[in-house]
Amino acid sequence: MSTRRFTDDLPEKNNSNPDPVAAVTGSAAVRIARPQQRPVAVPTQASRPEVSPPTEEARTPRGESKSRLGAMLPRTLAQVINEADEKVMAGDLVDFVPLPTGFDPLDGIIGGGLRKTELSLLGGAQGVGKTICALQIARNIALRPDQYVFYLSYEHSEHHLMHRLLCLESINPPEIDLTNGLKLRDMFNIVVASRAKKFMGKQGGPGSMQAILKDHPITAPALARLQRYSDRMIMLKASPAVTNLRAIKEMTTRLADATGGNVTVFIDYLQKVAVHPERPRDENDKVTIIVEGLKDIAMTIDVPIFSIVAADREGLKSKRIHLYHMRGSSALDYESDIAIIMNNKYQILAKDHIAFNAYNAKNYRNWVVFTVEKNRAGRAMSDVEFELQAQHFAFNPRGQKVQQQLIDDKIIES
Repeated sequence: MSTRRFTDDLPEKNNSNPDPVAAVTGSAAVRIARPQQRPVAVPTQASRPEVSPPTEEARTPRGESKSRLGAMLPRTLAQVINEADEKVMAGDLVDFVPLPTGFDPLDGIIGGGLRKTELSLLGGAQGVGKTICALQIARNIALRPDQYVFYLSYEHSEHHLMHRLLCLESINPPEIDLTNGLKLRDMFNIVVASRAKKFMGKQGGPGSMQAILKDHPITAPALARLQRYSDRMIMLKASPAVTNLRAIKEMTTRLADATGGNVTVFIDYLQKVAVHPERPRDENDKVTIIVEGLKDIAMTIDVPIFSIVAADREGLKSKRIHLYHMRGSSALDYESDIAIIMNNKYQILAKDHIAFNAYNAKNYRNWVVFTVEKNRAGRAMSDVEFELQAQHFAFNPRGQKVQQQLIDDKIIES
């Protein structure tokens, strides 16, 4: 699926419209590049009227929830407790129940999954499977009937992400049934061959892409699985020139209002988020602005944010990548709540394992080690591994703790 383009005006929130996509991409939604768009953030001190405190209506512009806006105002501990009591009595337990990523035992290490107000980072070298992992986690969350996903990609179009998801669904994680596993080339050949038959006037060639995929025995099950959550996954081909923090905050706010706050934001990837009108001095300054902005969005809008981060040049030269190898690592380390670094297992194994059993060493190339290097919910520096099915753009989410010795003279507990 793909979202529509944005137009100029910012409509007022319409509670009668239950469609979260329409809340962001409707006929009168926001154009992210326009400097005249109205920000969602609290007005600056210079713009505040010098009068008595605003009324309750003035505190909730465009239908924002009182609890979200109340987080920006001073409150006593008693008020916080009372608000928590009201939420629990109303059956709102989102603050107590995290969103599982679907990757086991990773969820157990990070406290059960992703939580609202938290910023989670996923780093690693190019080609290790960061986008595959992020998109699969997004898919796992969108499979829940009460949850929505907002996936912003600065590197891939919505159509490409859809094709990846079709390949993923063909093996149906966590089942990982490779008998009908679909590769991008196979799917493209199926569509092209069907259209060629139609063009040549042969009977039985369906017209639309959906009809072609639904008619083919290999692609039909994948399409059916994809359609289970297609209305709950909102995608955007973001632009590194215009999709800035203010645009992300505005769109996320509208989605949070439209979905009752049940939306998780994915950024692919952090260093490509546009920074304007700010003028950062260097790369570290730019990353600091971005990561602080994303953390502010997570806390003020009360949503989880999951972002991919890229390594710097020194990190790409290293045999094992760590959080301090990420571009702008100081700000990333301070602002993130969870930081997971991915490394190919073959590259970081101690050499005695490779020399002892060359056959097993070859198989290690298909495994990726996830190291939880920052974890506010529990113990850090824990290593788990998952098998990558790269041709199908999927991980086997049933992983395990690493048993072998890795480089850096670090022995993993069994």
